[in-house]
Amino acid sequence: MVTAQSGPLSQKAKPSLHVRDLGLRDYNEVFHAMREFTDARSADTADEFWFTQHPPVFTQGQAGRSEFILAPGDIPVVQSDRGGQVTYHGPGQIVGYLMLDLRRLGLTVRELVNGIESAIVALLAEHGIEAVGRTDARGVYVGNDKIAALGLRIRRGCSYHGLALNVDMDLEPFSRINPCGLTDIGVTMMSALAPGCRVATVQPKLARHLREQYGFEVGST
Repeated sequence: MVTAQSGPLSQKAKPSLHVRDLGLRDYNEVFHAMREFTDARSADTADEFWFTQHPPVFTQGQAGRSEFILAPGDIPVVQSDRGGQVTYHGPGQIVGYLMLDLRRLGLTVRELVNGIESAIVALLAEHGIEAVGRTDARGVYVGNDKIAALGLRIRRGCSYHGLALNVDMDLEPFSRINPCGLTDIGVTMMSALAPGCRVATVQPKLARHLREQYGFEVGST
């Protein structure tokens, strides 16, 4: 059990959480499963974190502009209902989907986003990587290079979608887009800054930091 030090959960019983490792899954398959989970959940449904990797795919957010997709080549472009612009998913990147009842947790959307960024920054610090979040372009950055992207959707007071953390992947496809609609940044990954980082070892640490941010105890997986 994680003890909450402050915030909306500090005086309440800790909610339970199911953490699931989906492995390598098609983006559309998981996208539709997230929506179905969110539509079917009730006030008693436990919150869940889903961790996955996707085969190469560009995803376009609700506000996405086609001019930010420069040369997709043979990588499919999929329309999503998350916030934000275009990004890339591929093997070696941890994609974390946070299905949380914000009203039950007493969280605002800003607190949800800040918590994700803080969890990633803390994780990176464990590996000697100094990173920051940005309020003008949400995500986590090492210098001028983006290492993690965020994109969320809130429906009926509950969140889905989440984060994408570059761990040990082929970064070339990012050159085919303007990541998140930004033209003045680079892209990096954990293994380039802390050699030896792999999804299998980083993912449990990321889950721990996210649990700590929101005061969860862990349910069954």
